[in-house]
Amino acid sequence: MKKNICVFCASRQGDNLNTIAKASDLGRAIADSGYGLVFGGGQLGLMGTVASAAIEANGHVIGIIPKGLTSREPVQQELKELFVVDDIIERKRLMIERSAAFVVLPGGLGTLDELFEVWTGKQVGAHNKPVIIANWDGYYDKLIAFLKQADEHGFLNGDHLSHINITHSVEELMSVLDQLL
Repeated sequence: MKKNICVFCASRQGDNLNTIAKASDLGRAIADSGYGLVFGGGQLGLMGTVASAAIEANGHVIGIIPKGLTSREPVQQELKELFVVDDIIERKRLMIERSAAFVVLPGGLGTLDELFEVWTGKQVGAHNKPVIIANWDGYYDKLIAFLKQADEHGFLNGDHLSHINITHSVEELMSVLDQLL
């Protein structure tokens, strides 16, 4: 098995059927390429879609979920490993430790929190692992534009965007992973 890829994404499906299909394609592609998958442990949403597809493709799937969430969302079944941790901070720490790269799919507040955690960590030298944003159907266009604006206003140091990779398809994302790992 190659290295583990951590996928951050929504615990909801969202309303874009193309995004749901791409999440499934990504889970399969990760497993088919011999990478392990690290994810948030839930069975619902894009998170569950990615994990289910990787499991169906006989991938090595590791779930990490805070015990407080286990009562609100079902835990994905058939995982190779499951870690039930005390809180969201421990979850992120373990995800970062166990992963060689981070992929950020569409999502909400939790996904954005995870994105900025690993992006800031890379910026300050806490790790040197790839961070890849899956900007499918332009989902992150406005966020990227905002960050460019923050840089223009002098609130970033000019190289923050160079610390991430932005992709637009599953094929491009997997190609970037293969190049960087």
